[in-house]
Amino acid sequence: MIEVKNVTKRFGSTLSLDNVSCSFKKGESIALMGANGAGKTTLIRSIMGYYHPESGEVLIEHLNPVKQRVEVLKHISFVPQLPPPIKLSIDELLQYISVSAAVDKELIKHYANEMKLDISSNMNKSFFKLSGGMKQKLLIAISLAKESDILIYDEPTANLDPKARDDFYRLLKDNEEQKVLLFVTHRLEEVKDLINRQIYMDLGKIVSDERM
Repeated sequence: MIEVKNVTKRFGSTLSLDNVSCSFKKGESIALMGANGAGKTTLIRSIMGYYHPESGEVLIEHLNPVKQRVEVLKHISFVPQLPPPIKLSIDELLQYISVSAAVDKELIKHYANEMKLDISSNMNKSFFKLSGGMKQKLLIAISLAKESDILIYDEPTANLDPKARDDFYRLLKDNEEQKVLLFVTHRLEEVKDLINRQIYMDLGKIVSDERM
C-alpha cells in the first residue's frame, strides 16, 4: 500500500530524510519511533504529499501523493499531535467533512459516543474552544468514520485520559483488519498490544525495523 523508495528530503542545510526506504502493507500496525528531529514527521508528511522529496519516490496504492494528492488522501485518515485551529462549529465541521470526504455524519457521532464524547449537545460550539481532550476524541471519531485504508496517528493519546485511551485502542482493535495502522509515538508500552512492527529512526535514517 505504501512504498517509500530512497527518499531524501532537506530543509536548508538540514538533512531530514537520508535515503529512506520502507514499505507498509495491509494488516500491518507499525510504531514509528525516534527522538525529536529523527525524521518521523517528515516521513509522514512525505507519505501524505505535504513534502516533495529531493530524490526518491513515495507511492500510495501506486499513486504519487504530490501529483495525485486528492486521490491519495481518500485512502488516508490522519490525526496530528496538535489539533488544527479550526474555527468552525462542530455542526459546520461535520457538514464539511461529510461533503468533502463523503463521511457519514451519524457514523462520526457513533464513534464520538464510543469515545464518551457527547457532541449532540455541543453542535453549535466552536471546535477551537473545545478542550484538548474533546478535540482529540472528535478527530479520532472522524478518522474512524472515514473508513480509510491507512490510519496515521501522531501521538494520538497525548490529550486523552486513561479511560479514553482504552476506548481508542479498543476501537482500533475492532478496525485494524485489512488496514495499515501507523503510530508516531513515544509510548511503546501503550501500543504494544496493537502493533506487529516497530521502526526506529535517528538522524533521518531508519536504524531498526523489527517485526513483532
